[in-house]
Amino acid sequence: MKKWKLALRTGLLVFASVVLGVNIYLWNARSLMGNSLPMPFGFGAAVVLSGSMEPTIMIDDLIIVAAEENYAQDDIVVYPSGSMLVVHRIIEVQPDTVITQGDANNAPDSPVRKEMIKGKVVGRICGIGGLVRLLKSPAATVTLIGGALLLSELTLRREKKKDEDKLEQIKAEIRRLKAEQE
Repeated sequence: MKKWKLALRTGLLVFASVVLGVNIYLWNARSLMGNSLPMPFGFGAAVVLSGSMEPTIMIDDLIIVAAEENYAQDDIVVYPSGSMLVVHRIIEVQPDTVITQGDANNAPDSPVRKEMIKGKVVGRICGIGGLVRLLKSPAATVTLIGGALLLSELTLRREKKKDEDKLEQIKAEIRRLKAEQE
């Protein structure tokens, strides 16, 4: 039972640490570096906030984006537009630009320079974006870390109390044995 509690406590602390580390990294990338889609190791992830690519990609899907050298017609790509990211399909490739359009949109977008494209959508996880957005919020991060620390503290206090009780039992047994010898 003690090993199970230790494993649970360790797992929660590791999870909280990873969430905190990722949030700090993303905050630094966005706030300090102005990077709307950080892509360490050539991969990034984003949550879809609009329905312009429905039914292919739905609102609150988590998309996985990979940096590519070249892009082709029908690739779904991600590029910044102002402070937002756009996830649309390439409908035409030109020498220096591409024309994109959302699957649910009636008209193409303005041309996008190829160097502006962050990457190509290589995967998606349906509906998990809401949870990801929640975990990225400061309130959820603080709550998660606070909960993990509180759980760890409570578990450590219980273990300490058990150890103190065992020590007191040993002391009582020593006193009893001394009394018998006298």
